[in-house]
Amino acid sequence: MTLAQRIETPVPQPQAVTSRTCVAATRSWEATRGGIDAVLATRHAGTRKLRLNYELVGPADAPVVFIAGGISAHRHVAANAADGAAGWAQGLLDIGRALDPSKWRILAFDYVGADGSIDAPIDTADQADAVALLLDALGIDALEGFVGYSYGALVGLQLAQRHPHRLKRLVAVSGAHRPHPYAAAWRALQRKAVALGRLQCADEQGLSLARQFAMLSYRTPEEFAERFDAPPEITGGQVRVAAEDYLDAAGAKFVARVSTTAWLRLSESIDLHRVDPSGIHIPVSVIAVEGDRLVPMSDAVALIEGLGAQGRLRVLRSPYGHDAFLKETDRIDALLASELFGKSAHPISP
Repeated sequence: MTLAQRIETPVPQPQAVTSRTCVAATRSWEATRGGIDAVLATRHAGTRKLRLNYELVGPADAPVVFIAGGISAHRHVAANAADGAAGWAQGLLDIGRALDPSKWRILAFDYVGADGSIDAPIDTADQADAVALLLDALGIDALEGFVGYSYGALVGLQLAQRHPHRLKRLVAVSGAHRPHPYAAAWRALQRKAVALGRLQCADEQGLSLARQFAMLSYRTPEEFAERFDAPPEITGGQVRVAAEDYLDAAGAKFVARVSTTAWLRLSESIDLHRVDPSGIHIPVSVIAVEGDRLVPMSDAVALIEGLGAQGRLRVLRSPYGHDAFLKETDRIDALLASELFGKSAHPISP
């Protein structure tokens, strides 16, 4: 019997929200986009009125899986009837994948503060509480699963600790219960680059430079050695190394779609993150990437030790480091199939 067959009560349709539902011509994926007005009591920014924008893809009567990515991720994870553009996790939601939207109802949202409207500290606990508010508004009692990558893994851990009745299992990829001091220092320098840009009335240049620093922490020296092993060039009397075009392009692409205020506050949010693993009592699969410079293996092991019998560790070797989730589509898909829905997944708690 599949998980879908074990779900006897269809997921209720959203109530009193702005949305649209239609069916794709090439895929029979129902898609709903909308937003709810909510009041959120945050840890550091007081009580806020905000709009929680979401996207639901998949049959209305299918079990729901929440997917969340890094701080620049958003509600649109894959092309669907409501929005035909490719999403940030496009390859992982194709037909035949573990997260096939023809079999599961995939839910995602825009992070609190992602629109730049909150210029105050934001906590991962705030994001988890916002997820709970969204589930209430959509009439979803419990998620069949939560798949979190990077920042999304931190939010998933907070949700598992603060609202354990809202999800049956969690897959946390490249995320831990606390920030590593090395990674926190790296992010602090990125924020200083943004601050320097603001002093020079060059916000976009500062954010672009911060993103370029970030790319070095997301990837590995091995990948750079393979891709950019070329002699430097002298242009206009200045030396330019092989990786600079790539980094410049990454920075320009980022500033075109991300608010400086949003990035700063969500970057800080990672460093504010703290979860007590012993307080989590649902099955958690931790997927760690060997060579991840932001979430080292030692932190993944410490998380597993704190989770005790509820935790399971899987290790992925990849030259893409922290970005493996976005680059190693086939291997990540196989791990998701195993850990979230496969025979090796933890038994669902009654």
